[in-house]
Amino acid sequence: MAGEPVRVLREDIIADNYFPLKKVEYEQRCRDGRTQTLTREIYGCASGAAVLLYNRERRSVVLTRQFRIGARLNGHDGYLLEAAAGMLDDAAPGKRARCESLEETGYAPVNMRPALQVFPSPASTTERVHLFVAEYDPAARRGAGGGLAEEGEDIEVVEMDFDDALARVDSGEIMDAKTVLLLLYLERKVLGRHGEAS
Repeated sequence: MAGEPVRVLREDIIADNYFPLKKVEYEQRCRDGRTQTLTREIYGCASGAAVLLYNRERRSVVLTRQFRIGARLNGHDGYLLEAAAGMLDDAAPGKRARCESLEETGYAPVNMRPALQVFPSPASTTERVHLFVAEYDPAARRGAGGGLAEEGEDIEVVEMDFDDALARVDSGEIMDAKTVLLLLYLERKVLGRHGEAS
């Protein structure tokens, strides 16, 4: 371990149903010079892309509402308000964000631009999410959205006032991490709060 501070010693697949669950053993050189060997269980999650649609004139955003079992098992009703998102499935992040927007909301993103990249839960998954913001034209909707039934998706499309969405972040009603980050990014970089453009 002369060069790298971390060296993976072993990876074993424990289960491989939806995503592979791995048991990983690694050596880590600590700041005080000690070397420790640790074992962790990590989900090899697919990376994804998400896009938050906004309309500057209306000061509105388009979100989705769908059921998430992980939230339900942790005391929530499981129905989360989210930005349109999906797994990359070997597609470029921007292409995947466009496809997911059309599938889930019926809107084609306009002037889409990258916002952030985040690791949502790096202690237990390998997932990286590419976040985008894009405009939408309410008069140019291409379909009803709702997701793909063959993938088990049952998605409600929700258009709401941007400041209402921010208030729902403050109250804890919007709890999905990628969506919270995108709404705060939109406030800081694009729309401002309460009508004050940034």
